Amino acid sequence: MGKPTPVKQAAVVLGALAFGWMAIEMAFKPLLDKARSAMDNSDPDRDPDDIDSDVKTKDVVEGNKGSPDRKPISYADAVAKNTAGAS
Repeated sequence: MGKPTPVKQAAVVLGALAFGWMAIEMAFKPLLDKARSAMDNSDPDRDPDDIDSDVKTKDVVEGNKGSPDRKPISYADAVAKNTAGAS
């Protein structure tokens, strides 16, 4: 076969990377399609990590500490609430 040259080694590495990428794309195709369609439907001007300033301002002006529906609850409480509602 002969001594491997850097060009051959680079070609083998690039081929392996391309094959790996294709394998991942095929294995996770349903999940990736769903994620890509969700990104296509999202609003790029709205950051979901930002707190809604309108709700926060309204609560401060009216003196509300937040509605009971918006209070953070612990994970255990959320699980208990969901299991109680499911039965």
